[in-house]
Amino acid sequence: MDWTLEVVVVPVSDIARSIEFYRDKLGFVQDFETDAGGMHFTQLTPPGSGCSIVFGNGPGMDAMQPGTLKGPQLVVADINAAREELLDRGVEVGDVTVFDERDGGTFFGFDDPDGNSWAVQQIKARAEKPLIPRS
Repeated sequence: MDWTLEVVVVPVSDIARSIEFYRDKLGFVQDFETDAGGMHFTQLTPPGSGCSIVFGNGPGMDAMQPGTLKGPQLVVADINAAREELLDRGVEVGDVTVFDERDGGTFFGFDDPDGNSWAVQQIKARAEKPLIPRS
């Protein structure tokens, strides 16, 4: 049986500001936005990912305080290109750190406007062998 992780709730304080950050600065694709029945939430997906993020005031989205999500990882094939892309989009990012010279041991981090902390990990093998095949 497959068990796929498909959605991660990100606790935020301002839905519009967070859409602007994740869609316009990080380049996530906004899959949908729902504003009905007293609920307002949206789902966005990083390019090439099978897992999305969701935030807003929908069911179960208020269990964590804004800014308390720490450590989800985005994986890229070229960490320097990814870092430069985010810098060009106005995202404040940390320095690249090599914890291990082997593939997968290089990281940098950034925070969203609420202080949720993300890590970006380089796995060079993703360039040739992505987890989700490209069509």
